[in-house]
Amino acid sequence: MNAHKQIAIVAGGDSSEHDVSLRSAAGIYSFLKDQPFDCYIVAQRGHAMNVIIGDEKYPVDLNDFSFFKQGERIKFDFAYITIHGTPGENGLLQGYFDTIGVPYSTSGVLVEALTFNKFALNSYMRGAIPEVHIADSLIVRKGQARPTDEAIASRIGLPCFVKPNAGGSSFGVTKVKRQDDLSPAIDKAFQESDEVMIEALMTGTEITCGCFRRADGKPYTFPITEVVVKGVEFFDYEAKYEGKSDEITPARIAPETAARVSEMTRHIYEVLDCYGIIRIDYILSGEKGKEQINMLEINTTPGMTPASFIPQQVAASPLEIGQVLAEIITGKLK
Repeated sequence: MNAHKQIAIVAGGDSSEHDVSLRSAAGIYSFLKDQPFDCYIVAQRGHAMNVIIGDEKYPVDLNDFSFFKQGERIKFDFAYITIHGTPGENGLLQGYFDTIGVPYSTSGVLVEALTFNKFALNSYMRGAIPEVHIADSLIVRKGQARPTDEAIASRIGLPCFVKPNAGGSSFGVTKVKRQDDLSPAIDKAFQESDEVMIEALMTGTEITCGCFRRADGKPYTFPITEVVVKGVEFFDYEAKYEGKSDEITPARIAPETAARVSEMTRHIYEVLDCYGIIRIDYILSGEKGKEQINMLEINTTPGMTPASFIPQQVAASPLEIGQVLAEIITGKLK
């Protein structure tokens, strides 16, 4: 009898990030190869999940999250969720696993839903953690009356960012410099989400900080990464996945600033009651060593390819990526 726990690495999803997610799943699978688990990649799209083994697909029974392989029924003990976008990053998949009693790697339904909705998260953070600086923004919903381009420019200022309110990997995001470009940018963002957020521009040094809850229950922050884009306006899909950025870990920031960012990240993690790995993106503005820390967004299922931020940060820390993932899994299997 196999005593190993059966781990499903759940990837895919229903957003434009489907293929990116599958690459993250392959990364996680490789990181866990030396850990005492039996791991399978499970691809989700729509109402179906399939275990992918080589060129074969095995349908998952969603009643109990199991599948048959060569006549043997295998029931998963744990779901490592690495879907970027819906339904793995907005609470829908977490609700399913809660219903059938399968533990998983991310935060719970409320945290996932809140962090996925950028405008709602910003509104919540202003009240819950007022010391966190967040850019001014407004929301536009499909089917409702839109403010005029002039009104948007007057309220938010130019340049500004127009982005899907729910989404990631910078799909549908535009940096708008001219008032006449606002409406086309909003239309583009509506292709990714029924809600669009228009956000004031923040300038400075862009950084990102990963964090996870260790076996002792305390949040642990990884070394911070500095992001320097090359030949593009901002950290968009090309910058993330096509080599249009330099990612420097540890970031070239003052030690006192790094300490404040790490403390802020741990504080946000605790206030939200997160679980698993999250990554918080910031802009640092002002005098070096005394910068204002401006929060951009919180990513609760960050990319996990070998070139992604989190594996880079773990590599620069005293920890090992397989150990980190194993702690997240065993922390829920106790």
